[in-house]
Amino acid sequence: MDLITPDFGLFFWQTIVFLVLLLLMAKFAWKPILNSVRNREESINDALASAEKARKEMQNLQADNEQLLKEARAERDAILKEARELKEKTIASATEEAKAKADRVVADAKKSIELEKQSAMAELKNQVAELSVEIAEKVVRKELSSKEEQHQMIEKMLGDAKLN
Repeated sequence: MDLITPDFGLFFWQTIVFLVLLLLMAKFAWKPILNSVRNREESINDALASAEKARKEMQNLQADNEQLLKEARAERDAILKEARELKEKTIASATEEAKAKADRVVADAKKSIELEKQSAMAELKNQVAELSVEIAEKVVRKELSSKEEQHQMIEKMLGDAKLN
């Protein structure tokens, strides 16, 4: 019962077969396997580099987008400010124009009133002058002898006269 007796012949042939297999593998399979592993490693490194490059480009795009948004907001704010200023200027201009028109209307009305007043005064003076001439004419015609009678007559005529 010899269970564990080493057989050197079998060991020798197994070692020879292993070495031959190892040489065959080294000559025919080892280089292609290593090349495919290297190629795989290079493709993985290229993919990682591409991913890193894409990530950096994405960060740059995000930064550019944020910058564009800031610029757009600033431009929007500037446009809104300009629009507000334009609105205020337009309102102020319209207010000034309306005030100037109102002032012109008031000035024209004052001139018109003054002209009407002067016209009325001239007409009143003419009526007073005509009335005075009529009174003098009547006084002269009557040839009153006393001053007292003349005064009474003038007062009566003034009372009778109608002012237009």
